[in-house]
Amino acid sequence: MNSASISVRTGPSGEPTLPDLLIEGLDLVFVGINPSVYSVDRGHYFARPGNRFWPCLSRSILSRRARAALAVENLVPGNDRTLQQYGIGFTDLVKRATPQASDLAVGEFAAGVEQLLENIHRYRPRVACFHGVTGYRHVHTALVGEAGQVALGLQDVKLGATSIFLVPNPSGANAHYTREDQTRWYDALAAYLSG
Repeated sequence: MNSASISVRTGPSGEPTLPDLLIEGLDLVFVGINPSVYSVDRGHYFARPGNRFWPCLSRSILSRRARAALAVENLVPGNDRTLQQYGIGFTDLVKRATPQASDLAVGEFAAGVEQLLENIHRYRPRVACFHGVTGYRHVHTALVGEAGQVALGLQDVKLGATSIFLVPNPSGANAHYTREDQTRWYDALAAYLSG
């Protein structure tokens, strides 16, 4: 593991993972599918250089307040913990780190949903923003009791008082959406939060 790692914790299987960056009173929690081995090695969310999360968040009005307060134009993975001060937290549906999300077993998602729902109910953020349909589909099924079609944007179900918003997965492997598309979805989320 990289010696520059910060606060890497041990997951349910005893393997290293990223800590949940959750506190009460958050406006927003970003929910990834699971951390990459690369991100865990560096100790920060969305750390892989090809991931579009940080560049797109930096272009979005969603991060304007944090960027102004930090006096930076671009946010980087090392800002993940600091963003809690500006109402933004991070977690994953499945805590086991893998090279790719496709390496996860179906059973891992079911266990992850249970823990995620418990965390959301405990910390009560205003919005849980899921990155990609792959992970959110399991949460949707758990909440409504059946599989169904899901679309990007604000969802018609809630996690207690927490609204659910779905945006594209920012992975560089997701060729269906451009950086501009990703940024527009973060802007749409910002509009919902300010409404």
